[in-house]
Amino acid sequence: MQLIQQILFALVALIAIWLFARKAIEIRKNILLGRDENYGDHKSERWRQVILIALGQKKMFRKPLVALLHFMIYAGFIIINIEVLEIFLDGLFGTHRIFSSGLGIAYIGLINGFEFLAILVLVSCVAFLARRNIIKLKRFVSHDLDGWPRSDANYILITEILLMSFFLTMNAADTLLQQRGYGHYATNNTGNFFFSGFIHPLLNGMSDGQLVSLERTCWWLHIVGIFAFLNYLPYSKHLHIILAFPNAYFSRLWPKAEMKNMPQIQQEVLYAMKPELAPTTTEASNHQKFGAKDIFDLSWRNLLDAYSCTECGRCSAACPATQTGKKLSPRKIMMDTRDRMEDIRKNIKKNGEFKEDGKSLLHDYITDEELRACTSCQACVQECPVNISPLEIILQMRRYLIMEESNAPQEWNAMFSNIENNFAPWKFSPDERDQWKNG
Repeated sequence: MQLIQQILFALVALIAIWLFARKAIEIRKNILLGRDENYGDHKSERWRQVILIALGQKKMFRKPLVALLHFMIYAGFIIINIEVLEIFLDGLFGTHRIFSSGLGIAYIGLINGFEFLAILVLVSCVAFLARRNIIKLKRFVSHDLDGWPRSDANYILITEILLMSFFLTMNAADTLLQQRGYGHYATNNTGNFFFSGFIHPLLNGMSDGQLVSLERTCWWLHIVGIFAFLNYLPYSKHLHIILAFPNAYFSRLWPKAEMKNMPQIQQEVLYAMKPELAPTTTEASNHQKFGAKDIFDLSWRNLLDAYSCTECGRCSAACPATQTGKKLSPRKIMMDTRDRMEDIRKNIKKNGEFKEDGKSLLHDYITDEELRACTSCQACVQECPVNISPLEIILQMRRYLIMEESNAPQEWNAMFSNIENNFAPWKFSPDERDQWKNG
């Protein structure tokens, strides 16, 4: 019977790891559909960003209570899953608490620490469920999250509650069987663990066989739940648990309010202001597309941003356009970009390569109205806890609208014309620009 369990566990583990690896490779391919960009400079500063932003969650601590709850879930869940290594080895080799004999008394302290973190995760998850479903914070009831995204967050929180409950119940049944000296449970007598010990009174009336069934059931549900969670991540907003680290490493290190200008346009402006610098001969040059219409025109870094989005809505909560009722929501921009990547991947898998589907990120997923509502204030960039920049995607698509489609409101066109002719947004000659002071 033990051998059958080991074989079954090995099969479940292999399938889970294979499925996750396959989806991870697919996501990497999606990200690399974007244009190449180099972010290999200032390595020490980039690692600093990883430690502060991804690991330390520095931006979250602008609101200490929420940050503390989030940190307890994050740190607790990650650290507790170190214990998954022991469960994994026990499953493969048919052992019972394989680390307990080597660590001795330290093992009890370690598991007690894990149980303390499990309690913190439980409390935090309940608090976050209440914020989403009872208190109903504005950024959690936005139409951006209608349908699957709203359910996704609740499913993850409930899953974490169940996994922690299985962990504590498994420990309680295990230590109770050790006290009774039952079978192989008696060989590694760890003594009671602090928090799971409070569950003992609920289990004392159970027979040895019932306790074994309970302990094995919780053991299997815990480890299979971890495998299921691993494979759920790539389809969920919680992929940021993994991608927050590379996203922080490849963060933009220049001032956040600095926009990337297009060298070709800068050159033309320079020639307009200083005609003597313009080349005397005209050379034929291939037209370069301005801005972005689809994900192929965005950089791989923009696409990594989309997959790293936590869907927390802090960007939209800070966005003046969103808060004044405009159609724009920076969170939706990131979600739409990710959805387009997924649709393109389905197209590639079906046809062997991308076949034109008559759609594009611009117009079919993100509308002109959304893009024009952006004030370029950088609030979304400032607020994002994992250093995502929705503004870069917005600017690239807005440039395509104006420079490739000549698609801009009349007021904007008048301003562009004035800038081109008068070097200012107003219809005054440069020679008369100082006349405002007269009188």
